[in-house]
Amino acid sequence: MFEHVEPFGGDPILSLNEDFQRDPRPNKINLSIGIYFDDAGRIPVLDSVRRAEAAVCADSGPKPYLPIEGAANMRSAVQALLFGAGHEAVTSGRVATIQSIGSSGGLKVGADFIARWLPGTDVWVSDPTWDNHRSMFEGAGVAVHAYPYYDPKTCGLDFENMLATIGGLPARSVVLLHACCHNPTGVDLTHAQWDRLVPVLAERRLVPYLDLAYQGFGDGIAADAYAVRALASARGPDGRPVAFFLANSFSKSMSLYGERCGALSVVCADAAEAANVLGQLKFTVRRNYSSPPIHGGQIVARVLSDPALRPVWEAELEAMRRRILAMRKSLHEVLAAKMPGRDFRYFLSQRGMFSYTGLSPAQVDRLREQHAVYLVRSGRLCVAGLNTANVEPTALAMAEVLG
Repeated sequence: MFEHVEPFGGDPILSLNEDFQRDPRPNKINLSIGIYFDDAGRIPVLDSVRRAEAAVCADSGPKPYLPIEGAANMRSAVQALLFGAGHEAVTSGRVATIQSIGSSGGLKVGADFIARWLPGTDVWVSDPTWDNHRSMFEGAGVAVHAYPYYDPKTCGLDFENMLATIGGLPARSVVLLHACCHNPTGVDLTHAQWDRLVPVLAERRLVPYLDLAYQGFGDGIAADAYAVRALASARGPDGRPVAFFLANSFSKSMSLYGERCGALSVVCADAAEAANVLGQLKFTVRRNYSSPPIHGGQIVARVLSDPALRPVWEAELEAMRRRILAMRKSLHEVLAAKMPGRDFRYFLSQRGMFSYTGLSPAQVDRLREQHAVYLVRSGRLCVAGLNTANVEPTALAMAEVLG
C-alpha cells in the first residue's frame, strides 16, 4: 500500500540540531537553531510568564473547546500589542484576528485562505527567506517567487532592486515581508525605507503578508511594529484602507516555544469585510485543527493584559534584546581585532536573533568539522546562541576559516 512513499530527507535546521546533540565533543557550540538562550546557555523561563502561568493554573476549571477563532481576551490583547489599543483599525473593528498554533499555524491558515479566496494569485518572498515560507504556500497550492532582498557584497539590503521589483508586480500579488529581525539575514528595512515601500504596495494594489516572529528583539516592542502600523494607516488609490495579513508569534518574545502561541490578523477595509473574512478564517481552521489550545494563549493574554505583569515582561524582553546586542558587539570586536583588513560592521547593523555571516557552505562545514561550531550551511548564525563563554572561541574559529 505505501511502498511508493519516499523517505523524508529531514528539515535541514532540525537535522543539524540533531547532529549537534550527537556530537561528543565537550566544546561544541550550537548557533543553528532559532532559540533564545541566556548567558548560561539555557532557555529562560521568564518571571512574567511564570507568574502568569501560576495565575492561569489557579483559575483553571473545566477545559471546553475554545471557539474556532480562539479566546477573545487573547485576540484583543494581540491586537492592542500589534496595532496599539487606540489605532483606528482596531477601534473600527476592521481587523479579523484568530488565535493560531504559533505563527506557523497562522501563516498556513492565511495561505489556505489566499488559495481559496484569491485564486490565481502568486506569492513573492524575499531572497532569501525562512525556508518554511515557500513550503507553506506551495503546500497550499500557491505559486511562489522571490524578490531581491539581501546583497552579499555589502551584507546589507538590496533595497532599490527590491523596491523596483515589487513596484512591477501584478495587482493583487501577495508580498511576504518580515516586519523586523529578518530571518535568516538579520537585515531589516529602516523606517525611511518602509515609508517608501508602503505607498508602492498601496498604489500597486498589492497584498502585504507580514511575518512578525521577533517583536521586541530588534529595536523594541513599538519600534518593531512600525511596518504594521504604517500599513494599517495606509490608503489605496481609491481611498480605502490597504488590506493585509499579519502572522505573529510569542515563541521567542515570551520563551513559549512548545506552547505554540501565535495569531493571524487580517486588516480589512471595514468592519463588515472583517466579519466575512473572520468567518472564512474560522471555516479554514475548522477543516484543519478545529480550534486552538487553551493554556498558552491564556498565559499570553495574562502577561499582556495584567498591569502588574506587563511591565515585568517588557523589561525582560528588553534585557534579552540588549544581551543579543552585546553578543553582536563582542563578536565584531574579536573579528575586527583578529582580521583588521576586513569590515565586519554588518554584525552591528543587522538586527534580531540572526546574522548572515558571509561564510560559504564549505567554510560552515569546516567550522563544524574542525571547531565544533554549528551554523546553518547558508551561513546563518543565531546570535542568541552566543554567550560570554563561547563568543570569543566562535569568533576565532570564524577568523580561521575566513583567513
